[in-house]
Amino acid sequence: MTIDWWTLAIQAVNVLILIWLLARFFWRPVAAMIEDRRQAAAKALADAEAERADAVSQLKEIELTRAGIAEERAAVLAEAKSAAEALKKDILTKAAEEAEALKAARRADLAREAKETRRALTDEASQLALEAARRLLTRIDERSLHAAFLGSLAREITDLPQTTRQSLGANGAAFTLVSAGPLDREEEESCRARLAEAIGRSPDLAFETDPSLIAGLELKGPHLVVENSWRADLETIRRELGHDGTR
Repeated sequence: MTIDWWTLAIQAVNVLILIWLLARFFWRPVAAMIEDRRQAAAKALADAEAERADAVSQLKEIELTRAGIAEERAAVLAEAKSAAEALKKDILTKAAEEAEALKAARRADLAREAKETRRALTDEASQLALEAARRLLTRIDERSLHAAFLGSLAREITDLPQTTRQSLGANGAAFTLVSAGPLDREEEESCRARLAEAIGRSPDLAFETDPSLIAGLELKGPHLVVENSWRADLETIRRELGHDGTR
């Protein structure tokens, strides 16, 4: 086998030219394109990593925000619960106070109504007693009635302390004897004598009439009033009835 060195040299030259052409017009653009692609891929990876880091940071911030919101929500709920309990307590307290005030007002109304009823009944009883007393007086001898009240009045004066009785007629003290009806001269003299006996000295005595006494006698002096009449007795009974009803 023989080798054609000229043909081999020409082919070698052709190969070298082909390699030069490929290197100049194909490999360099392809390499540049590959480098551009590599740089673009690296940049995309870097951007993706930055975005991932930013996403992680934002996620952490969101988690912190959520935690803060949860804490704030818990605090708001606790505050709302506390405010609701305070409001409930205040409402219950005011309701209890209003209920107690209503009860007190009702009790006061009932007490006032009961008092007015007692007063009306007492007044009615007093009127009935006055009417009964007036009717009874028509059946009793007036002189005997005066004599009975005079004796009772003298006993009341006699029962006073001795110092009080001694001072009754001192220094010319004047007295007024009040009767329900007019006394005749004999009755007036009888009154003077009985009172002088009870007081211990003859008093300066004047006489007056007051039909509202119904029956009886009242002795009025500068520092003393001795009541001995049906009006006084009825008033005492009325006060006792009213006092008993308010206990």
